[in-house]
Amino acid sequence: MTSPIIDFLLARRSVPIAELRAPGPGDDEIATMIEVASRVPDHGRLAPWRFILYRGEAQIEVGKKLAALAEQREGPLPDARHEQELTRFSRAPLVIGVVSSPKESAKIPQWEMFLSGGLAAMSLILAANALGYGTNMITNWYSDVPEGRAILGLSPQERVVGFVHIGTYNDVPPQRQRPDPATLYADYSGPFAG
Repeated sequence: MTSPIIDFLLARRSVPIAELRAPGPGDDEIATMIEVASRVPDHGRLAPWRFILYRGEAQIEVGKKLAALAEQREGPLPDARHEQELTRFSRAPLVIGVVSSPKESAKIPQWEMFLSGGLAAMSLILAANALGYGTNMITNWYSDVPEGRAILGLSPQERVVGFVHIGTYNDVPPQRQRPDPATLYADYSGPFAG
């Protein structure tokens, strides 16, 4: 059995962020990617996620603020580390933050809303790949601290699902070791002994 969609999914790989180049997606392509990303399982139709675009001058400003926050937390940074923080969001032409933005619900647990955000992130990645762009998703230290999330435009109750770096990549992405799928599933055989 063969399918171009299955072949596409089996070929999906992350591209090293430093190798993502301009041009990045235009506004129409971004709108399409967001539309695809919003068509995920969403129990209760809550849309418990949102997207933040980091591009152009905003990428430079975010880097400056993250470098300052890192120095505030750790003291003076070595030059290489300072440069790393400055360029966190400017290595690719576009970074899209996928944000878990939970809604009040007596019926739907917050973990399920967060998982829906993860599905939105994966759909965003696949849409960008389908449009011919390379992608890589990371979180990093600034996702885990309130000050970092504030710099990145999140409200206190929101959490980072991931930052999807998107750009042009004209090579074959590196392959990494993958788990053997045959070891990842089994038929249900009744309640677990406990």
